Amino acid sequence: MKQIVLYITIFLISASSLAQQNNSKIKALKIAFITERLNLTETEAQKFWPIYNTFDKNTSKIKREEITKIRQEIRQNIGDLSDAKANELLDRFIKAENELHKEKTQLLSKLRKVISAQKIILLKVAEDEFNRRMLERMKNMRQRRINKNKP
Repeated sequence: MKQIVLYITIFLISASSLAQQNNSKIKALKIAFITERLNLTETEAQKFWPIYNTFDKNTSKIKREEITKIRQEIRQNIGDLSDAKANELLDRFIKAENELHKEKTQLLSKLRKVISAQKIILLKVAEDEFNRRMLERMKNMRQRRINKNKP
């Protein structure tokens, strides 16, 4: 049953990936990867994914709306950043990081109620492995582009 769900998920991902943007593709690949690695039962998956998706949405919002803005301000003003402005940016960054930590803590607390502690640990391992693979993939794509453009 789990294999069938995984194959259907992969099929749907590959069939719809042509029409989706990169972020959607990556998100779908991440869902399939985590589903496979955690080996969730149907009941676990029904409880797990709404919790995880809420966490992902909330953390993406924090990263997009605050941390990205802070980094842009730093890049734009790095040459003439006053101590007052630097302190303000640091305070905003600390606040955003604390919000991310709060979201992660809430995720772990909620997940403890729906999946085992072992699967929660596997989730962390799967997320790290997925991120590492995606970075490697991006690195390889960039390298192929560079090699392709060489005379």
